[in-house]
Amino acid sequence: MNSFVENRHASLREAERKAAELFQAIEDKNILRSGTTEKQINRDIYELAFQMFGIKKYWHKRIVRAGKNTLHPYKENPPDLTVLEDDIVFLDFGPIFEDWEADFGRTYVLGQDPNKTKLRHDIAQAWAEGKTYFQSKPNMTGSELFAFVSDLAHKYGWEFGGPHAGHLIGEFPHEEIQGEEVENYIHPDNHISMREPDKNGHPRDWILEIHFVDRELEIGGFIEQLLTVD
Repeated sequence: MNSFVENRHASLREAERKAAELFQAIEDKNILRSGTTEKQINRDIYELAFQMFGIKKYWHKRIVRAGKNTLHPYKENPPDLTVLEDDIVFLDFGPIFEDWEADFGRTYVLGQDPNKTKLRHDIAQAWAEGKTYFQSKPNMTGSELFAFVSDLAHKYGWEFGGPHAGHLIGEFPHEEIQGEEVENYIHPDNHISMREPDKNGHPRDWILEIHFVDRELEIGGFIEQLLTVD
């Protein structure tokens, strides 16, 4: 591995480490609690991130979804909900740390509802299985990985909730550099090897995201983090 790649991966790892630290503080400070709206939780997390790391920049909109809103994928903008007792909540934040993007998502269950608890467990297991599968196939395409994690949703008794299962990650702003082409997503129509270099000859690094839903129960669970950097 050359020094460019080593430095890039070190920066991505450090950005994700700080994102994980932020999410732990969210739990420790009981920011996710019943009676609070999604928008208020979003504001509280923004303030906490500023206090901890001075973060003002996010490379995508900050997502807080509770209850039936957890069915909605990233691009949608459902009405603001208030978190209920025994609710399910997921967070999807993309903070910028020293011009490096993090993209971190986690699901939380308030209470002991067995379906919600199972969902939170299943998405974590599916994420780990997705990474193992990716590592087992050097020429893995985005479409292959999407098909695999979509099948995992059915294996665990859920439906896959999003139009894709992840995307490129890197130095801010990657969206302006890479664009919205399907080749930049773990998408059913992306038939290019995920390990192909970018147009500048640099390695591409990926985020794997898992979004499982049950439309009858009106619940969804979400998890995402770095796939290609250990």
